[in-house]
Amino acid sequence: MDERVGEGMEEQMEEQMEAGDRAEVLRETRARLRARDLEPEEIARFFDGLASADRVTAVRALGARDQRRLYEAVQGFEPVRLVELVSPGTADLATVRHYGKNSLPLFSSFEKRFCRPPGQEPDAPALLIGFNYQILAPLTGPGYFVALEDTERGEVLIDYRRLPDRIPVDWPAVQSNERGISRFVYGFMVDTLRRVSEHVTIGSAARHGKDTGNWFVLCRQP
Repeated sequence: MDERVGEGMEEQMEEQMEAGDRAEVLRETRARLRARDLEPEEIARFFDGLASADRVTAVRALGARDQRRLYEAVQGFEPVRLVELVSPGTADLATVRHYGKNSLPLFSSFEKRFCRPPGQEPDAPALLIGFNYQILAPLTGPGYFVALEDTERGEVLIDYRRLPDRIPVDWPAVQSNERGISRFVYGFMVDTLRRVSEHVTIGSAARHGKDTGNWFVLCRQP
């Protein structure tokens, strides 16, 4: 057999195996999230036990109903802290990517990118800053925010009403969330973020203090 043909067959078989593995992850994820009773401990163990690429696949398989159920199930489960979003060992202004899926019918895959601004304690920052990386950003704007801990509820608030004073040099320019199209996407919004597992969080959006009926799930890069 020609060596190049053999290599091509091996690559094709590897791709088929990877596709099969992804399909299995999707089936398992949907089965667990659509069980009659969601047990936060079991869901956390499931996500923690996945390889990083499979974890992103699983997160991005969750539809609106799955996200709503998960958000409700993990209320009060375990607190989420800013150091879980950007670890203490991460340098100031270094980008940490969180791969996301929201409950909107179109363009639902996105990322929230976080960093710790200078002057914050790495082990106990008072705030983080970030923006939304997604395909419609040229129209909607980057959606900058400030992230704060709600220590009473054990949640993190993503506040689009506040903009960062300083950002990494490779991030897009800061724009107001209350002008142009940005006003209808990010204006007057505060998201609430809850912990699912070591890498995964689930959020709900509110505008002017009222829930919008939209959710999103995030998976932190390893």
